Amino acid sequence: MKLKGAQIIVETLIEQGATTVFGYPGGQVIDIYDALYLAEDRIRHVITAHEQGASHAADGYARSTGKVGVVIATSGPGATNLVTGIATAYLDSVPLVAITGNVSNSLIGRDSFQEVDITGVTMPITKHNFMIKRVEDLADTIREAFRIAKSGRPGPVLVDVPKDVQNALYEYEAQPPVEKKSIKPICEKSLAKAAEMIQASKRPYIYIGGGAITDDAGTEIQALAEKMDAPIGCTMMGISAIPVEISRWLGMEGMHGHYASSIAQNESDLILALGCRFSDRSTGNTQKYARNSKIIHIDIDASELCKNITVDLGITGSIKEAAFMLSEMLPKQSHADWMAHVGELVAHTRELEKQNPEELTPFTAIDAVAEYTQPDTIIATDVGQHQMWVAQHYPFEQSRTFISSGGLGTMGFGLGAAIGASTATGKKTVLFTGDGSFGMNLNELATAVTNHTPVVIFIINNGVLGMVRQWQTLFYDKHYSNTTLERQTDFVKLAEAFGLPGYRACNMAELKAVLPKAFAESGPVLIDCAIDCDAFVLPMLPPSGSIDEMIVDPTSM
Repeated sequence: MKLKGAQIIVETLIEQGATTVFGYPGGQVIDIYDALYLAEDRIRHVITAHEQGASHAADGYARSTGKVGVVIATSGPGATNLVTGIATAYLDSVPLVAITGNVSNSLIGRDSFQEVDITGVTMPITKHNFMIKRVEDLADTIREAFRIAKSGRPGPVLVDVPKDVQNALYEYEAQPPVEKKSIKPICEKSLAKAAEMIQASKRPYIYIGGGAITDDAGTEIQALAEKMDAPIGCTMMGISAIPVEISRWLGMEGMHGHYASSIAQNESDLILALGCRFSDRSTGNTQKYARNSKIIHIDIDASELCKNITVDLGITGSIKEAAFMLSEMLPKQSHADWMAHVGELVAHTRELEKQNPEELTPFTAIDAVAEYTQPDTIIATDVGQHQMWVAQHYPFEQSRTFISSGGLGTMGFGLGAAIGASTATGKKTVLFTGDGSFGMNLNELATAVTNHTPVVIFIINNGVLGMVRQWQTLFYDKHYSNTTLERQTDFVKLAEAFGLPGYRACNMAELKAVLPKAFAESGPVLIDCAIDCDAFVLPMLPPSGSIDEMIVDPTSM
């Protein structure tokens, strides 16, 4: 059957399993939108307020489901408005297909209206990108984009489709959904070496990243930890891979990690790193990182091995497979003294994090919200202090329930991502945001209201750009340059103007009064929660610092 290129795009998306796409129409994708109109009984399109919001929504859709998210934008400013969202997905290894329109092939390179070289712009922030010159290549290229996006280490792929290709006719024949590219089996000889190193260890530590979630390896990692008699810590991207109630789980380590997790890693004699990239936020000063530890690093992406940290043994492959195989190889280990010491570190962490439950603080606010959520409730965040407080303190119980921008640290990510996650799952989603981050893309309130998306927006409002202010307080002699916002925005009235209910809480009694009302709403709702502008995220590593220099009490500096 012969179809226009625009129809082939939509039919190929449907055959590849896309049920919802996000985007914003424009002149160079009007034919794609006409095809979406004709197929609206088979594929849903969600129009956002801005293309950046659409890219974050597709990202949230992908993170919450493991499926490939899809976003569509027109040429020129529509395409460039996707760039931050594409980069966010790239740094966090999120499978995304971005489809952009462009001017006709005959006009490319002539500075035509709304023409931009979007493949050139996005080359450094995509796994691959394509510009379609012929309609004959269109369907197979989109299929390949899906394959690349979800294979190996996932990531975003962009497909740029000129206007004349969208209008050209070509034969279309449906194909099955593409499979992921196969990966090489793990080298058993290398795993045997890893098993030897583990058995020689007295203080082992398992360190997991986002790859544990991508590979759905939580169960295997827990079983391996039991065999090794080892605690488990994580990067920010590894949060939710292991339920918080697991006794071996220490949570996030690094710049703002839990005391127990960071100290235990620093004192270990062997680190088994699974699906992480040893970013600067996790390691601190690389010259001082894990000085007394041997390191085994297993990752799907061979380019990550010895990239940031030189390791003793690097293995390429599936961490789910590796964890299972290691569990089978290893005899049961016992490290009673080590685990008792880890228990002491955990007890000290709890003392450091203890809060008065009647006082409104970031932790008590998070606790109050958590009373109204379910184990499968997805928690999204923006970027800043609130993000770290949630990462440290929210009781995550199921994988893929924590959605946050880690690698790029994108302020304004949260609302679009929360909308995408809620759209994907059909469930109520909670967004923790700060007044600074929320101001970046609050226009997406219109999207939530229009679609009656059940998102609870919880603003931890301190009136400042808190993370930068914290650094200014500790390291810049309190030179608060442009971090005290002094904005007069009334978020409750703003919510009402957009068409959703808004509530305000300035103390714990008020918060406890508004939470049941907010969670009873079937659609979007906003809570503006005021906190002290001098509330800090602790622990903290100083600039270029190491775990040995961790700050737990700023008054002692």
